Amino acid sequence: MNPRPTIPVATRKADPVAPVRRAMHKGQTTKAAIIDAALGLASQIGLEGLSIGALAEITGMSKSGVFAHFGSREELQISVIRQYHDRFEAEVFQPALDQPRGIPRLQALFDNWMVQTSAEIDSGCIYISGAVEFDDRSGPVRDALASSVTSWQEALRRAVMLAQEAGHLTHQVDPLQVTFEIHGLILALHYEARFLKVPGAAERARQGFARILERYGSPAVLDKR
Repeated sequence: MNPRPTIPVATRKADPVAPVRRAMHKGQTTKAAIIDAALGLASQIGLEGLSIGALAEITGMSKSGVFAHFGSREELQISVIRQYHDRFEAEVFQPALDQPRGIPRLQALFDNWMVQTSAEIDSGCIYISGAVEFDDRSGPVRDALASSVTSWQEALRRAVMLAQEAGHLTHQVDPLQVTFEIHGLILALHYEARFLKVPGAAERARQGFARILERYGSPAVLDKR
């Protein structure tokens, strides 16, 4: 009997780009960790307090290692703003989209915003502290910060307009006015609760929002509430 022919086993060729992919993934993970640490630091001391040296100490990296991921302190600040904005959208805006258009969605936006604000009473808000730091300055950092705030205000204004289209708010009111008043409640809450330490500020903000709905709500909807 002739022996069974041996079938050669194909050897798996090494992927020449695998080490590059692993290095890129590691680099992205490291950069994300640096930004996360920078965001926590900026919430406490502001964007202007960020430095490559401080982050190197917090993360246990060398200054050159931190610098290599951003190239400049300015780019680091912009990355922190973007990260804060992404989290703000994920925690405040996106969950509200599950609610029907109109007052339910507008209420959800405000409620989520209040949760976010209450958590930031102790740590601080990048939008608010950044506005104080960069209100009279120009440059990419201010532009990135202003763009993030404007984007959120536009989302809020759009929710007001949808509430008007749904017949929940009167068409006579200017959506910009409603947006301005809602935003004003959050700013007042930060000032009262974080700076002045006034008790009950959060409840007054909620009452203020309820009065906005009463003032601008359509009679048919208000009668059902």
